[in-house]
Amino acid sequence: MSEPPLIVQTDCTVLLETWHEEYESARDRLARFAELEKSPEYVHFYRLTPVSIWNAAALGEDAESTVTWLEENARYSVAAPVLKQIREWFRRYGLIRFRAAPDRSELLLECDDEDVLAAIVEDERIADLIEFADDGSARLGAASRGALKQALLAFGYPVDDRAGYATGDSLGFDLRQRTGAGSTFELRDYQRAAAEAFHAGGSELGGCGVVVLPCGAGKTVVGIAAMQLLQTNTLILTTNTIAVRQWRQEILDKTDLEPDQIGEYTGERKAIRPVTIATYQMLTHRKGKTDEFEHLGLLDRGGFGLVVYDEVHLLPAPVFRATAGIQARRRLGLTATLVREDGRADEVFTLIGPKRYEVPWRELERRGFLATAKCAEVRVPLTEERAARYSTAAARSQIRIAADNEQKVDVVGALLDLHAQDRVLVIGQYIEQLRQLATVFGIPLITGQTPNPERERLYAAFRSGELPRLIVSKVGNFAVDLPDANVAIQVSGTFGSRQEEAQRLGRVLRPKSDGGAAHFYTLVSSDTREQEFAQKRQLFLTEQGYGYAIAGAGEFLERAQKVREERA
Repeated sequence: MSEPPLIVQTDCTVLLETWHEEYESARDRLARFAELEKSPEYVHFYRLTPVSIWNAAALGEDAESTVTWLEENARYSVAAPVLKQIREWFRRYGLIRFRAAPDRSELLLECDDEDVLAAIVEDERIADLIEFADDGSARLGAASRGALKQALLAFGYPVDDRAGYATGDSLGFDLRQRTGAGSTFELRDYQRAAAEAFHAGGSELGGCGVVVLPCGAGKTVVGIAAMQLLQTNTLILTTNTIAVRQWRQEILDKTDLEPDQIGEYTGERKAIRPVTIATYQMLTHRKGKTDEFEHLGLLDRGGFGLVVYDEVHLLPAPVFRATAGIQARRRLGLTATLVREDGRADEVFTLIGPKRYEVPWRELERRGFLATAKCAEVRVPLTEERAARYSTAAARSQIRIAADNEQKVDVVGALLDLHAQDRVLVIGQYIEQLRQLATVFGIPLITGQTPNPERERLYAAFRSGELPRLIVSKVGNFAVDLPDANVAIQVSGTFGSRQEEAQRLGRVLRPKSDGGAAHFYTLVSSDTREQEFAQKRQLFLTEQGYGYAIAGAGEFLERAQKVREERA
């Protein structure tokens, strides 16, 4: 019998050996309460954090089962301080609660530990937000609900918010029940479970938190199902106008709501309806850096009882501030990853809510709800001239020099030849690089400067099969529904962005009608900082069980040459 797969260190780092026979099961269990930090070939490094434990607690994990599992699977004894810390983090979840005062004009702060209550009120940020009534109860104004949550989290104590929510204006509607070839719609079991987990607690307390599902798993459908459970006016915030239109189309397709009940609030149209769909950009728009945000008032109009935050991991900082002021409304965050490179994951936890539901990517792949994905990191050498420039350049310039490697053009050409019968997306960070590829291969390009009507036309042509190949900048990272894409070629990325890597793989994960696999290639200049950043980008997908085959560019160039010769 082999030794256990884990090594738990005193700094709350957990090492997992990838070659171990129990690797996959241990990885899936660890992902419930720990965060993956780095993933070299033979050992992966996880870290236990307060937020990772509190999210686990929100999903039903408890201290003793977590501690017991760690002890049973650790090669060496787990240090007592680590076990004590885990138990303490679990203890703090739900220790402080908000409830509505009897007259509902204020909120009551409850704490089961008098020593903790005494300690937190000594903090100036917290003391300024709390008043003690004659009966000894700690009270706060409704407007301070979000600010106090943030202050308490900074102090190390998450809030279990049981103060209830405003009902919003009533909006009665049903999901469409459709059957028959080509028109079947029925909630998948995990979509229903996700909506119900968000709604758990009934109309008084249910309706706050984040649902984490892979790209292509139907997060929009989960949002619609949650709306149907709550039956209230809803504000949906998403990333761009294309996503606004896709949400509108999905709602009309899957509910009996009428077109005039759904409004778009964008740069092109500003209609407030029972269901209003807006972009984050609109909410954060202002004329100058010192001016007020012109449209934040939308959050307080329309009788909204629910706010849906699509791609919640992208929530801009000004919306965080606005969110602090709308804590009385139910909030649903939808995302494929709770990773935030700016470290604001704790703010998502505090202001939107804890993780309410999550399904591992590989589990949905196994059940046929996602395409099987084959990932490859293709290492492309620099030319002698570019290598010389790279070696003498400043660190930041080196990144661009490596990303713009002209030899990637030949590799893209080889991959296009190898996938001549497939639906291919080429995705990148740098516009000039993408324009070059568009010119060389005669493929249409979509960037942030492409007018929305033209974007919609090109996306529609890709979906129909009229256009089998498309090049997109980072505007294609999010909320773009291209179900038939089965090959993605990433020519450059945003430094070490884990969520971007996951989103880009997600462009090709919808199950294919022929049951075929999806292919994801990331082109990386070998022996450069781009290779280092690629490893960081891959962390989240590694945690989900995806592996990257490492290959040299020459392998694909040779294979493509043989294909060309055979065709000739």
